[in-house]
Amino acid sequence: MLPDSFIQELIAKNDIESVVSSYVSLKRRGRNLVGLCPFHGEKTPSFNLYPETASFYCFGCGAGGDVITFIKRIENLSYIDAVKFLADRVGMTMPEHTFDDGAAKQRVRILEANREAARLYHKCLYSETGKTALDYYHRRGYTDATIRHFGLGYAPDSFWFLRDELRKKGFHDEELRAAWLCGRSQKGSIYDLFRNRVMIPIIDVRGNVIAFGGRVLDDSKPKYLNSGETPVFKKTNNLFALNFAKQSGQKQLILCEGYMDVIALHQAGFTNAVAALGTSFTADHARLMARYTDEAILIFDADAAGQKGAQRAIGLLRDTGINIRLVSIPDGKDPDEFIKNNGPERFKLLLERSANDVEYRLIEVGKRHLLTTSDGKVNYLKDATALLAELHNPLEREVYATRLATELGVSKENVLLQINNQIKRRRKQQQERQMSQIVRRAETMQGKANPEAAKAVRGASAEEALLGILLLNPEFLATIEKELQPEQMITAFNRRLYETLLSRHHEAKFIELSYLAEEYEAEEMAYISKMVKDSRERVSSLTLDQARRYVQVIQHEHELRGLQNPEDLTPEQIQEKLKTMKQMKQ
Repeated sequence: MLPDSFIQELIAKNDIESVVSSYVSLKRRGRNLVGLCPFHGEKTPSFNLYPETASFYCFGCGAGGDVITFIKRIENLSYIDAVKFLADRVGMTMPEHTFDDGAAKQRVRILEANREAARLYHKCLYSETGKTALDYYHRRGYTDATIRHFGLGYAPDSFWFLRDELRKKGFHDEELRAAWLCGRSQKGSIYDLFRNRVMIPIIDVRGNVIAFGGRVLDDSKPKYLNSGETPVFKKTNNLFALNFAKQSGQKQLILCEGYMDVIALHQAGFTNAVAALGTSFTADHARLMARYTDEAILIFDADAAGQKGAQRAIGLLRDTGINIRLVSIPDGKDPDEFIKNNGPERFKLLLERSANDVEYRLIEVGKRHLLTTSDGKVNYLKDATALLAELHNPLEREVYATRLATELGVSKENVLLQINNQIKRRRKQQQERQMSQIVRRAETMQGKANPEAAKAVRGASAEEALLGILLLNPEFLATIEKELQPEQMITAFNRRLYETLLSRHHEAKFIELSYLAEEYEAEEMAYISKMVKDSRERVSSLTLDQARRYVQVIQHEHELRGLQNPEDLTPEQIQEKLKTMKQMKQ
């Protein structure tokens, strides 16, 4: 266990507003701050930050907790690693011998194994064994400087090369399997997963090698083999070359389809290029990009799959609020090929002349309709106004409405009327969806943390209200403890939390959200933070008398449950319970 004094200093130095604002654009609303939630896609801010309680809560997805919980979730870290992250952020040193976290130790060993593997692959590339792979890189036009910069390497055509080398360095077989470097055969032997492939290390923004992408040198399948998810790697939480792109000094990020295009662009001087990691572009990728840029430039292949990917990326990036532009490369060439044939300056012109996403999508919509016919114009207008209804900026809508009206020979007013009708329909549908999602997510969150609550709504609600008050007013615990025993709590989770608060009270420890994060999982912290949020909103009710009224409700429910299960009660005990309940009602 980490000492409270260390956590207190950590929280004091890592002000939650400062930490969260580096990931979320926050706006002040009264005493609180709001922003678009980084944990789910949304267009209307439902993420709330409460500086007074050093907590956050999202009404949309139910995420909540303290600053440690926030870092755990957004950086995909364990509790100890999240604490280390925050300690490093402010130059604090972790206490020695205060914890024994097996998961944290495993993460460290996986990162060390990955780093050693990257070194071995790179060394092998420049050996006699790697000559064919090095020739492949050179044929692609990569210089030795680029190869070193990206740490490119080669996995030889052997089942045991990496296994044997890493064993010599003290790594155990289970560590190699956990790192997704080796697999186990049906006969039980350990073997290399990457064989006869050029190797591309995946490096996170902190400089750790977290995974690998491997490409074959011939036409065998699969063409690419990418690391599976491990304790240090989740595909949707990372972008290839983001570690370099964030240091480029550029205002935009260029989003490509694959590793090789990114490497070629970096070599040509476009060091702000990134790509998704062996998976389609996701909402998590979009939110990750939005942390580092206000504008994304998309470069996707001209084939059907590439265009489908572009449309998906546009929709996801639009939800984050960043500006989007698209590059159309002549003759359907990829960036690498275009730069080789035309040079970096011509490619730079393509970037500068790139259309924004609205122009690009209007062009794509126009291709689907025959605009020389009346029916074609009507259908084009219908699809185009549906597209423009997605725009949040009224001025932006008016600009494109004017252009569309001129193109089709209709009045701008009619175009705007169509757009506004679409907006009203969508807004109503969106509100209905959001409300149902909020209810569903709230039920899911409560169901995961405290499944008993659904069967004891009145008692659980009183427990939640009481615990919220106690977290905000821990000085009430001395009185409440005399009136309410833990075993009188209706639900097991709330009983456990009450016992935790009492234990900390007896030991004179701090009682705040930040001191609970080590003992409770993400869903549980979200549930607890909701208790605090709900109680904080009842400003007039944060009194000891109100807390005692909730105690009475809990005791009443406890007594009632005893009557519902009278098998172990004598007639005298039943009469006594009825008498107590009658007195409580008076």
